Amino acid sequence: MQGMKIKELAAQLHISARTIRFYEEKGMIAPVKHPDNGYRYFTEREAVRLRMIMALREFGMSVEEVKSVLDRLDQGRRDEALHELELQRSVMFTTWMDHKRRLEAADQMIERLRRDSELEWEEMFQLAGGLKRQRELREDWFDGWDFDSRAAVHDIRVSLEEGENGRHPAYRRALRLIVQRVAANAGEYGLDAGTGTGNLAGLFAEEGIRMAGVDQSNEMLKRCRSKFPQVETRLGNLMSIPYMDGTFDFVVSSYALHHLTDEQKILALSEMRRTLKPHGRICVVDLMVDAAEIPEAGESVSTPDNEESELPVYCAERSHMLDWFDRHGYFAASWHITGQLHMIYAVPVRS
Repeated sequence: MQGMKIKELAAQLHISARTIRFYEEKGMIAPVKHPDNGYRYFTEREAVRLRMIMALREFGMSVEEVKSVLDRLDQGRRDEALHELELQRSVMFTTWMDHKRRLEAADQMIERLRRDSELEWEEMFQLAGGLKRQRELREDWFDGWDFDSRAAVHDIRVSLEEGENGRHPAYRRALRLIVQRVAANAGEYGLDAGTGTGNLAGLFAEEGIRMAGVDQSNEMLKRCRSKFPQVETRLGNLMSIPYMDGTFDFVVSSYALHHLTDEQKILALSEMRRTLKPHGRICVVDLMVDAAEIPEAGESVSTPDNEESELPVYCAERSHMLDWFDRHGYFAASWHITGQLHMIYAVPVRS
C-alpha cells in the first residue's frame, strides 16, 4: 500500500499531526487503514485536499465553510462551491474596505494633531459617525426584489417592459445610447455596475472592449457568464464595488440605481469614482425626476399591469445627481430619453 504516514504528511505540508487529525475528525479527509497493521496512510489525494483546506482557511473561511465547499465539490456541485468562494471574497473585500476607511480617518486625526495644538473632537466625532452611517447603509440593503428568482426570465421581462410606463423603458435604445456616448477605445477597461445578465457589458464586449460586471445576484451573474463568457464577473454590491482603487477607464450603469435610497446612491457614486482611473468617466441611465416630481422615499413609480408595481422604486432627483458630480470635479450633462428615463454622462475636469 502506497501512501504517507501522518508524520510524513505533516512534514511535507509544514503543519502538525494534530492539525491533520483535527480535519480527519471533522470528516474532511479520509485516510485509508492498512489491513495488516492498522496504520493510517494518506494518499496524494488527501495531501491535495489538505492543501486546499489550508488555503481556504488562510482566505478567512471557517472550518464549517471549508467543509461545505469540499462537500459540494465532492458532489459535483461546482457552481455552488464557486458561489461560496465568491461570497467569501465579497465579505473579505468589504471588511478590507472598512479597515481602509478607518485608516484614512485615523490619518486625518493624526494630521490634525500635528498641525493644530488642539483637536476638534466634535469634528472627529462627526467623522466617526459618518463611517458608522456608511457601514449601516451598506449592511441595511437587502434584495427585496429577489433577483435570483427572476434571472431565468429577466431578458424576456425587460423586452416586455420597454414601454414608457414599464420598469425598463426604451431598454435596448438606452443601452445603445450608453455605448455611443462612452465611445470606449481599444485597450480601455470598463465596469458595468449592476450588470444583471450582462446586456450592457455584452454590447461593449462585442466591440472588443474589455469589460467587468458586478452584481449582487449570483443567478444573474451565471446568466451573464453563459451569454458573455468574455465578461469578467464578480459578486458584489454597488455600495462596495469589489475592485481596487483606480482600476477602470469608465463605469456604466443602467436601470440599477433606482433600487437604492438617496443615501445609498451617494455611496454607489462614490464607489464608482473610487474605482476609476484619474481621468475615468461615468455614464448612468436610470429613472430620474425633477424636484417637483420626485415621489416620497420608497414610493413606487406607477407601472400599470405589472405584478412588480408595489415594489419600491427610488427615483433619483436629477439635479441632485448633477450637483454631486459638480462637487466632485466632474462636468456632467443629462439627456432625457423617455418618460422618467434619463442619461447622465460625467467626465472629470479636475482631480
